[in-house]
Amino acid sequence: MGLLIVLTALGLAMDAFAVSISCGLSDAKNTSRNALNAGIAFGLFQGGMTALGWFAGLSFRNWIENIDHWVAFGLLGIIGAKMIWEAFDGEKECIALTSFKVLITLAIATSIDALAVGISFSALKVDILFPAIVIGLITFVLSYIGVFLGKMIGCNTKFKKYIDIFGGVILIGIGLKIMLEHVL
Repeated sequence: MGLLIVLTALGLAMDAFAVSISCGLSDAKNTSRNALNAGIAFGLFQGGMTALGWFAGLSFRNWIENIDHWVAFGLLGIIGAKMIWEAFDGEKECIALTSFKVLITLAIATSIDALAVGISFSALKVDILFPAIVIGLITFVLSYIGVFLGKMIGCNTKFKKYIDIFGGVILIGIGLKIMLEHVL
């Protein structure tokens, strides 16, 4: 189960990582501060939204107990497919971390998928503390590194495209694994 949680965390963190890379261009003089701010904001929101989804899922977990594996497969599959679709959808622009409001907006936007994953964890009766911490920490680390990487490589939309595809494939694969384990 630990590997599944780490892979889920990596898949969820890809959006925040890609945004952090883009943010690496925003302020060459304050890269360390931007990296720390991005890591904290994205990590807290990813872990927090996962926990929030888990708690929300508790209210209807008993209703979906017999189909929990299909729910997890469906949610993770939809999230993964959405990430892959968005990788090919239009032009991507570099995003500047110009204010606290922008950072929080980006943190919320990149963590909505974590809410659905939290619901999946609830349906599968996974205790949430460890996954939420792992998801938050992995997102923190990748977001922190992403800002520095963005400063080094510049705004490369092809790179973001591949990150989104990778994250989507991971989430679809995890959903498929959960479904197949229960069906077979």
